[in-house]
Amino acid sequence: MLEQFAQAESVWDGVLAFVNYLFVGGPVVMLPLVVAGIVLWAALGYRWALLRRGSRKNVRVLIRRAQEGRSNPPNGIVDEAIARGIAIVRAPRPHLRRFLDEAFADYQRDLKRLTTLVNVLVAVAPLMGLLGTVIGMIETFNSLGDMTFYSQSGGIAAGIATALFTTQLGLVVAVPGVIAKSLLDRRQFQIENDLAAIKDILLSGGSEQPA
Repeated sequence: MLEQFAQAESVWDGVLAFVNYLFVGGPVVMLPLVVAGIVLWAALGYRWALLRRGSRKNVRVLIRRAQEGRSNPPNGIVDEAIARGIAIVRAPRPHLRRFLDEAFADYQRDLKRLTTLVNVLVAVAPLMGLLGTVIGMIETFNSLGDMTFYSQSGGIAAGIATALFTTQLGLVVAVPGVIAKSLLDRRQFQIENDLAAIKDILLSGGSEQPA
């Protein structure tokens, strides 16, 4: 019982410290930055779950196994694309390339989903932090001009704190977001290459593993 009370008290202390952090940095900038960080990481998590390749084997090997009926259940975009592409190829029809392009269009849209939102948030977060820096510096210079080193609104100390805390939070939101975004962009590029290779292999009628 005492341990649960201590844990609840520590959580409450953390919440109060975070609220105080937002208040010192200025809620005008800090709250939008917090919201931007939550939305950014929700979008990154969604893209991380979406960009599942499936099996890590070469696409030629996967196509050959699927044609022989030895493939595992689809567990990603590449696996699903191979199954869909083979089903299209097995049904004789003219303009096969057009049918494959139409069938893979859904995957192309999924690969680019939320990329614009992620790019905007990654770019806006440090700019919002810079805005907070400007606001803090204005408050600091106003306090210097009035010679109010400490006032009810905070004075010089509050202005410097606003400038530093908003910049810090903007970088905390943006820098990890840029790293995660680059990793996801690399995964997206690889899957796009795999989809193009699947269409080329199926159109050429070959699935053998090259020497």
